Amino acid sequence: MMYTRRLVKPDGRALTLYARAPFTDDAMTAPVPPGEVSVGGSHLRWHPLRGEWVIYAGHRQQRTFLPPPEWDPLAPTRDPSHPTELPAGAWDVAVFDNRFSALGARGATPPSTLVPTEPCGGSCEVVVFSQDATTPLGALPLDRIELVLAVWAERTAELGARADVAYVFPFENRGVEVGVTLHHPHAQIYAYPFVPPVAVRELELQRARPGLLADLIDAEVAADARTLYVGEHATAFVPVCARWAYEIWVAPRRCVPTLDRMTADERLDLARALKRALMKLDGLWQRAMPYVLAVHQAPVDGTDHTYAHAHIEIYPWLRMPDRMKYLAGSEIGAGAFTADTLPETTAAALRAVEVPDA
Repeated sequence: MMYTRRLVKPDGRALTLYARAPFTDDAMTAPVPPGEVSVGGSHLRWHPLRGEWVIYAGHRQQRTFLPPPEWDPLAPTRDPSHPTELPAGAWDVAVFDNRFSALGARGATPPSTLVPTEPCGGSCEVVVFSQDATTPLGALPLDRIELVLAVWAERTAELGARADVAYVFPFENRGVEVGVTLHHPHAQIYAYPFVPPVAVRELELQRARPGLLADLIDAEVAADARTLYVGEHATAFVPVCARWAYEIWVAPRRCVPTLDRMTADERLDLARALKRALMKLDGLWQRAMPYVLAVHQAPVDGTDHTYAHAHIEIYPWLRMPDRMKYLAGSEIGAGAFTADTLPETTAAALRAVEVPDA
């Protein structure tokens, strides 16, 4: 069971609190930290050589950057004279509108340029995994990870119903190595007014060959060379085509277009697979693995994309305990990845990491 409490901040931004138990504090209010809200200054420009939209959000240049722990804006407010983004109280997961949103301003008039421009709809949300600023996603109890997945599913459905949203993209940046600006463990949700280019390409290939990912999952499970977790409803594995050294995919075994279309049993098993994957990454070298976690799913345009297979891709930033995988000329300029390790080798190392059963 998931309970929700919907609040509105004094600056107009939405805040939704989620919990496993009913809320009992009817006096709970939504705080807001000092400073101006920088939301809604974005527009889109068309990139003619790539055939994709670029988001321009110059108002984000002065966003909060690695504040000290005592100024954690994602911690619950303990002193009303020094409010954070979140209230004190019995909540488990929180979601609020990003005060430095890269998306929004659909009613604004974009500038006239040499290329086509469009107003920028959509929104950006922050997802706080827990009130604890020291515990990463993978170390949370299984029921909390399952709740995070349920929240992502609920947000996918709600944001996907908006006329200015075409694609809902939950993701987590973990570690200063990948550009995190707040230490408190959290994810974000970008609700794009267009389908982003990586999703466009994946969806084209899945549409051309329905069952593409499901067949790959079945093959990986049968081969049992790169799997890290195999459950009744979900699996985690190093894909045979991994581009990052310790890349992991976590997916439901059934072809499900979006997270909100999963059953409760599937979501629980997906949480178990995700926890196993993240714990193995941190256990590999007994240090926090920096990564990007990306949820890939179907567009939210009202069409039934039955061919799309929602899944999570995790891109770890380290290729050795003290060496990062930098994207350089071939990757950035040509879009051609060069893998320094074989998926079979990295999968074997991850499979050897012992972690407790969830």
